[in-house]
Amino acid sequence: MEKLRILVINGPNLNLLGVREPGIYGAMTLDDVNRFISESVDSETEFFQSNHEGAIIDKIHEVRDKFDGCVINPGAYTHYSYAIYDAIRAVEKPFVEVHISDVDNREEFRKISVTAPACIEKISGHGVKGYVEGVKKIEEYVNSHK
Repeated sequence: MEKLRILVINGPNLNLLGVREPGIYGAMTLDDVNRFISESVDSETEFFQSNHEGAIIDKIHEVRDKFDGCVINPGAYTHYSYAIYDAIRAVEKPFVEVHISDVDNREEFRKISVTAPACIEKISGHGVKGYVEGVKKIEEYVNSHK
């Protein structure tokens, strides 16, 4: 059976994992997280991080022709980027929104996700394991819709 191709997108400030508020986000760097994901799943994974909304949208567009699905941590764009929401909807592939911290039990503004409704699921507060859960959700979704 051919491996699925899953893109993992990380948004703004996630390039600072390991140094940015380690009490909330942990001590792993983004490279550590990416390595953990790729070693924990059967799918072929590709990783992308940007602090720029347009670059994230351009990468989301690539999912349409190059990937079977996408795990996305939009960072702060979660709370207000209808452009990312529209991009996710436009590519017509399964997306899972992931957050390392439990955004539903943090500041009030973090409880609002405008991007999650475009996704098949939202995973929050499971640390970096949430990314692996997200990939597995996409694998299950794709395999059940063949």
